[in-house]
Amino acid sequence: MTDTSPESSRYNSTRRTWEQIWDGASVEAELAAIGYARSQETLHRYRSFLDKSDLILEAGSGLSAVVITLRRLGYRAIGLDYAINALYTSRAYDPSLPLTAGDVHALPFADESLGAYLSFGVLEHFEHGMDDALAEAYRVLRPEGVLVLTIPYPQVVQRLVAWRRRRRGESVLTDDAFYERTYTRAQLIDAVTRAGFAIYVVEPTSHAFTLWGLGGPFRAPGYYRTSALAEGLGAVLRFTLPWLFNFTTLIVARKPPP
Repeated sequence: MTDTSPESSRYNSTRRTWEQIWDGASVEAELAAIGYARSQETLHRYRSFLDKSDLILEAGSGLSAVVITLRRLGYRAIGLDYAINALYTSRAYDPSLPLTAGDVHALPFADESLGAYLSFGVLEHFEHGMDDALAEAYRVLRPEGVLVLTIPYPQVVQRLVAWRRRRRGESVLTDDAFYERTYTRAQLIDAVTRAGFAIYVVEPTSHAFTLWGLGGPFRAPGYYRTSALAEGLGAVLRFTLPWLFNFTTLIVARKPPP
C-alpha cells in the first residue's frame, strides 16, 4: 500500500529535490522571471484582490522572488518554505526579508491572522493531495481573506509526454523521487470549494510557457525565457484555445464572512 501521508518517503524526497533545485538557482534569475510577460499578467490579475494593510503569506516561497516583488510594491508580504537553503539564499540577498521555515501542512501562524495566502506551483507536489494544505490556509486566513493559487493544468504538451511515457511502460512522473501532478479545472474547483472557500476567479494562464515545453523556436536564451514567437502565439491561444494550451490555472478565492 502506498504511503501518501505528509511524512511519506516521496514527500521527503520531493523536499530534498527542491533543495537541490534552489541550490542551482539564484534570486536574481527568479526576479528576472517575475518580469516576464506571462508572470506579469498573473501578478496584475491577482493584485487587485490584495490589500496593502493586510499581512500576506507566500506559502512555498522558494527564493522569495514574489515576496521581494510584492514588498517593493508596498505590500506586507512574508515567506515560508520547507527548503531551508532557499531561505538562507533569500536572506543573503536581502537580510531584511521576513521569512520563516515551515510546512504548509502545519503553518506557524495563529487562526485568522493573515489577510491573504498565496501559493504558486506548490500544492501539486503532495502525493496525498492538497486538502490538508488548503485546510491550513483556511484556518490562518481571516474572514474574507484571499486565497491565490496557481496549479499546473493537464495541457496538450503534458498529456503527450505522459502518453509517450505510458506507452513505454514508464512512470508518468519524470522523476520517481519528485512528485508533481496536474489538476483539471473541475478538480481544482472541487478541492478549493471543499475546503470552504468561495471562488472568484478561475483562469487559464501562461500559454506561452506551454509552447516553451516544445523547445526549439519557442525558447529564448535565459532562465525559462520564452521567445517572441511563443509570446505572440501564446496570446492568440489564450483567446482561441484557452484550456487546451493552459499551463497553469489561476484560482482566486475568499474565506466567507462569519
